[in-house]
Amino acid sequence: MRNDMPKTFALLASSALLVAAASSAQAQSDRSDWPDNFTVGTASQGGTYFVYGSGWANFISEELGISGGGEVTGGPNQNLALVHTGEVALGLTTMGPAAEALAGESPLAPGVQMDNVCALFPMYETPFSITTLADSGIDSISDIPDGARIGFGPAASTSDTYFPAILETLGVDFERRNGGWSDLGGQLQDGLLDVVAFAAGIPIPAVSQLEVQTDVNIIEFTEQEQQQVLDAFPVSPFMIPASTYQTLEEDARAVSMWNFTIAGCDLPDDFVYEITKLSMENNDRLREIHRSAAFSIPENIKYNTVLPFHPGAARWYEENGYEIADDMIR
Repeated sequence: MRNDMPKTFALLASSALLVAAASSAQAQSDRSDWPDNFTVGTASQGGTYFVYGSGWANFISEELGISGGGEVTGGPNQNLALVHTGEVALGLTTMGPAAEALAGESPLAPGVQMDNVCALFPMYETPFSITTLADSGIDSISDIPDGARIGFGPAASTSDTYFPAILETLGVDFERRNGGWSDLGGQLQDGLLDVVAFAAGIPIPAVSQLEVQTDVNIIEFTEQEQQQVLDAFPVSPFMIPASTYQTLEEDARAVSMWNFTIAGCDLPDDFVYEITKLSMENNDRLREIHRSAAFSIPENIKYNTVLPFHPGAARWYEENGYEIADDMIR
């Protein structure tokens, strides 16, 4: 019996090697249709999308061993168009622009139904907040003078799409300006703008930088103003925590819109599955990129009622006990 032991071990070892080789070959074949590289559409520098998106792209690139990175774009509307056409594989968007794009009502491509865009995972809520210089005399929305020069972010961004209409609803008369968040923050500091109307994940890097360099006011909505906006737009009530900025002494009332990462619906299922798995199982890494990622958790998939989930992403959710309705899976 003892004489047969070495042969038995040899057979077992040989079988193990064959299984490992088969598994390795299978893993390799699973990647055969994966892209060689990828790009994540973000937004302008100085905003949360750029920080979050670029950091997330680097994380995915390192973990999957595929070249990838973030790209400066005009924000959610442009990201939807770029993902739909396949010019970028992944992107970041908010639910308002996503609904418009799916319905063929994108301001960038009226009449084009962007149906090659699928949801991956929730990011965070985008609060709509207003910042002025402390010595401007503007302490509330009603204080904004007629003809005020207001920066609304990059053209066709979520902020530029919704914030002008929000302020018009609240009776504000203004001169509209566009630009990247860092640039608009600099213009505010230099007195070239009266107000910057930010729609970005908090803390907004440009606002945090402004606080270091000068005294600012972060203007909240009154209860009545908030309700007016809730009645007129696809937004939710939100409170900006006082801990977000050194300027705030107490929570500030605002409204918000949810953000999700997106992918081309034609990307390989296994590729998207691995991206979703990495993102949803490593929240600590995402929070190192930007602290707004504390909300990038699978429980928040319920806030996507617009875009179908990519089947690769849906597979991870279903394997981990999160239900998605059949009609919300591509």
